[in-house]
Amino acid sequence: MADNDSNRLEDAARAGWLYYIAGRTQDDIAQILNISRPAAQRLVSLCRSEGLISFRMNHPISACMDLAARLRDRFELLHCDVAPSDGSPETGAAGVAALGGVLIERWLRSRKSLVMALGTGRSMRASIERVPSMSCPLHRLVSLVGTISPDGSASPFDTLVKLAEITKAQHFPMPLPLYVSSPEERAQLIEIESIRRIRAIAGEADLWVMGISQIGEDAVLYRDGFMTRGELLEMVRHGAVGEVTGWVFDAEGRFLDRGTNLRVTSVPPEPGSARLRICIGQGPAKVAPLRAALSGTIVNGLVTDEDTARALLTD
Repeated sequence: MADNDSNRLEDAARAGWLYYIAGRTQDDIAQILNISRPAAQRLVSLCRSEGLISFRMNHPISACMDLAARLRDRFELLHCDVAPSDGSPETGAAGVAALGGVLIERWLRSRKSLVMALGTGRSMRASIERVPSMSCPLHRLVSLVGTISPDGSASPFDTLVKLAEITKAQHFPMPLPLYVSSPEERAQLIEIESIRRIRAIAGEADLWVMGISQIGEDAVLYRDGFMTRGELLEMVRHGAVGEVTGWVFDAEGRFLDRGTNLRVTSVPPEPGSARLRICIGQGPAKVAPLRAALSGTIVNGLVTDEDTARALLTD
């Protein structure tokens, strides 16, 4: 009987997540869970009456928790969260953004002063938009990545300023382009005293939170104008599969010693670091770069969805 009650509450939690967070109709829920519409309606009502959901889901969905545990064991992760998926890219992304927002909020609720270092990107921006307003004067936020786009404008996916506005935390942007014209220019810029201080703060941060992108024909860095097609093809020819904070790596999680990696101004990743390095990302295009980043210990934490988690666990 207890097992039946537990299973029913899990079904109610899934129905509640689909209805309140993913924005699905009761007809949609009935089809996804393979039940009747009245049954879907009852599950949504049960979710609400049992207090499984308020603003966020409070019920731990066992399938997601099992996948998270398997990912932690497989890749020796310090942290892993897995959001439910219903096969839709939109709801998968929304679930991951919600979990990413909860993660960031939880750290910022700490009464102990901390430093959080941030990457950029769409997943990062979506996660930070889920963080509620709060006052965090004891904490410091620091950018891992240059905030200047190739045309000289501010990056539309800068996360630092947005989170600082939400939290009132002291913040340290990186006032550099992601890539500069030459290794010599890079060497000069990163020796500027204010840049050295920002990089030092980032290096000592308690937590890094980053996005991840694929390197291939659909590379985000190419689409957004940070890389030329020639630069992209050079990296692909030498085995590139992904990037974090502008640093490009191969399928083994090794950073390439060529191309744009010689001109990138962002704080260098630290493979094997004992400090928490969390990546937020999901979707089929992210599987290969995520697997490489996890295998190469570029990151030791992950926020993703069920479909991506299962793909990462498939040999």
